[in-house]
Amino acid sequence: MIEEEAGQEDVRQDNVCLNLKAGEAASGDQHDLCSKDGQKHMDYILTYSTKKLFSDLHPSLSLKEKTCCLSCCQPCARDQSLRKYHGGTQKQSLRSQEEEKVLCREEFEDNLKKMGLHLEKDESNRISGVGFLKIHAPWDILCREAEFLKLKMPTKEFYQATPQHKMRKLNAFFKRITAPLLPNVGDTETEDIKKVCYPFSREKLHLFDLSDMDSFFDTKTRSLIVFEVLKRAKCNRGENSWGLNSLIAHGVYTEAYPLHDGDIEFENTDVNDRMVLYREWASYSNFYKYQPISLIRKYFGEKIGLYFAWLGLYTQMLIFAAIVGVLVFLYGCITVDDDIPSMEICDKRNNITMCPLCDKSCSYWKLTMACGTARASHLFDSTATVLFSIFMALWAAMFMESWKRRQMRLNYMWDLTNFEEEEDSMKDHPRADYKIKVHQKTLNRMQRKPHKAKAAKLTWRDRMPAYMTFIAIMLLMFLMTFAILFGVIIYRVTTQASLQMSSMPSIRANVRLTVKSTAVIINVVVILILDEVYSKIARWLTILEVPKTDKSFEQRLILKTFILKFLNAFSPIFYIAFIRGKLIGRPGNYLYIYKSYRMEECAHTGCLMELCIQLSITMLGKQLIQNNLFEIGIPKLKKLIRRIKTKRAPVQEEQDDKDLKRYEADFFLEPFVSLNPEYMEMIIQFGFVTLFVASFPLAPLFALLNNVIEIRLDAKKFVAELRRPVAARAKDIGIWYNLLRGISKAAIIVNAFVIAFTSDFIPRLVYQYGYSPDGTMHGFINHTLSYFNVSHFQAETHPLQPLHLGYKVEVCRYKDYRMAPWSFNPYDISKVYWAILAGRLAFVIIFQNVVMLLSDFVDWVIPDIPKEIITRIYEEKMQMVEFFMREEHSLYSMPMLDNQDENRPTPQLRRS
Repeated sequence: MIEEEAGQEDVRQDNVCLNLKAGEAASGDQHDLCSKDGQKHMDYILTYSTKKLFSDLHPSLSLKEKTCCLSCCQPCARDQSLRKYHGGTQKQSLRSQEEEKVLCREEFEDNLKKMGLHLEKDESNRISGVGFLKIHAPWDILCREAEFLKLKMPTKEFYQATPQHKMRKLNAFFKRITAPLLPNVGDTETEDIKKVCYPFSREKLHLFDLSDMDSFFDTKTRSLIVFEVLKRAKCNRGENSWGLNSLIAHGVYTEAYPLHDGDIEFENTDVNDRMVLYREWASYSNFYKYQPISLIRKYFGEKIGLYFAWLGLYTQMLIFAAIVGVLVFLYGCITVDDDIPSMEICDKRNNITMCPLCDKSCSYWKLTMACGTARASHLFDSTATVLFSIFMALWAAMFMESWKRRQMRLNYMWDLTNFEEEEDSMKDHPRADYKIKVHQKTLNRMQRKPHKAKAAKLTWRDRMPAYMTFIAIMLLMFLMTFAILFGVIIYRVTTQASLQMSSMPSIRANVRLTVKSTAVIINVVVILILDEVYSKIARWLTILEVPKTDKSFEQRLILKTFILKFLNAFSPIFYIAFIRGKLIGRPGNYLYIYKSYRMEECAHTGCLMELCIQLSITMLGKQLIQNNLFEIGIPKLKKLIRRIKTKRAPVQEEQDDKDLKRYEADFFLEPFVSLNPEYMEMIIQFGFVTLFVASFPLAPLFALLNNVIEIRLDAKKFVAELRRPVAARAKDIGIWYNLLRGISKAAIIVNAFVIAFTSDFIPRLVYQYGYSPDGTMHGFINHTLSYFNVSHFQAETHPLQPLHLGYKVEVCRYKDYRMAPWSFNPYDISKVYWAILAGRLAFVIIFQNVVMLLSDFVDWVIPDIPKEIITRIYEEKMQMVEFFMREEHSLYSMPMLDNQDENRPTPQLRRS
């Protein structure tokens, strides 16, 4: 075991661990958070592989002597017995990689001790082959690093806002109404009453609330401070300077993680923040309650707290969108019997014979066969759909503005109003991969031009191969996505043609339903598979570019992943909305994909119903399978694999879990990677909710139901399934806000085109006000159908069963605006088509400009920063100045009043 450095520790700070050692009302789980002597709190854990090596055979050698033995392989004067160890095959083992890892660890740990951290090793644990390095930061190191990181810590001063007289009764009434929805977490700090915080300074200890020094630096802050120290520590081996990430990448250490506060069970243990979060936040029975955002931030940090605050607000806003969407759907259900075009299609008295849907195997059919599709299409294609699209555009704008206000409130509550990214010094530090690349470039330059050697940096020329690879791979991925889409189209066309030739009438009657459902399922499976592939490719491409900082790496990775996943999820939907049924030709002159396989046609009522089916199944499939099932199953599977690797017997597993210490139990949890997958699935869902909402008004309802489960699922995952992440500071959600804003703007244009070109909204308006003899929709169906003389079919495209309807057909109808075969220009596009096209383009322009104007009006009306927050920030600053003056006056005036006060204790960093 590594011996701790000499030095005394502040007794008050660690009295909890001392009490635990003495057995004073302590739980065993909490005792696991302390060192073996019960005096030091474990702030961070590093794990490594334990093997019997040369360093174990000669523990008395110093690090310098071990390095000498491994590097020069000459006998050391200190131990004569080593001379035999340097011969034969043993000489090769001295240079083994495992021995090099041991030396790297010892050098790294020596540097950690020089930086003031206390270390303790545990290799005699219940997990075979794994050693644990427990790290503790003493009080003076915490103070030093807190000052360096400019952490804001609570002072002795409280700020209490005085609400306006007009708002008091309203606020009191609102609090009584929402009281049952508040989680029972015992958080007394609110927006009205909060502690005044100030950047920590060792010279101003008299300002801070040090009444309880044990909890002044909470576990989240302690782990953050230790992590920052670990990132600065280096291991210099040869020409390399390795930090913690490089050491983990090279296997010197296997894992690195802070500890959870305790277990999630409630029996025989003291209550801790993790237990409270598991009971009040991660429980599905509390789905109707607000999230304890302040406690989430306290336990996981600002970055994760902002994610769950954003997800909670998004889910709350979906309630209004879901209600309006359901009302739109119910309006379609109520008015379906009054829809004249649907009634005309379903009226069996209309003896309208339609042209075949495919060559040879398909025959003529009656328009009444499309009755069910027509009635179903009206549920999603009505006048209310247009109004709902406008509402959703305004809803998206209100959501963005509401989040900015909510984010500003959280910044005020969490004292982040003056926090800038530049203050987070470690974010701008170069990544390990970047340093290695720069070091290699510097060495190459020194070899070529020794007299002009200077520190190098990576330029666009160095990254040009990576950029060219990125362009080539992205083009390849685009082509692959389109190829898969084309393959699904071929499947639909060929399957429909094959089923039409079936001898069973039941199969021929349900051809469209069978083809649609199976094709959508294939699409969903392909999307789920490609999502995983695209995630790996995006990370690989980002690594090739060697970004300088972690922030740059994350932004580039997010953009690449978003582009690929967005294309993967929405390419089939865009095809159905804007391409399918637009390039089919006409009877006698169809466009063919391959030989006798024609381009896909939409149903007689248009492609809106098929778009709705594609959107709904894709959305539900991604949410149920990818977002929920995978999130539950994959962590449990990885945890099982981790247990198998450690060779734990299933019979002993349950008992071992109870006996495991805190750092051993956390070892079996899944490592936390990042929030990017959580954000990404919600951003894609936001696209489903807003981009094509004109075709699927129930999308907000499905998203709401998913998110209610998603919040608790993510909560359970973070609290019980994942290791505790290092608290990361942030004041906003970063690049995700820009992606949300881009999608909300694109949704206006997409919905305008869906209403204009995919639905029958514009053709109905043009007919009713331009061609209807009585100003109603009577005769609209006949107006949309053109005539075709069956004698004009191309050779070998005639139906094999021309008498399928029981009579000989001479003229059939098809949906298009073309001249009749007996006109002067047969089958040419008619003037009605151009009138409708002009109406569609005019609608797109008007809709887009009106909705964007309304959205900008919403942005202007709703201020980004609430006025009360501005007032409170100003009042709190003024109160802070007064508090400073009062404390400074009392600090320097009291010793002058009474000479006996010379023995008054002054703030010290270390106490004996």
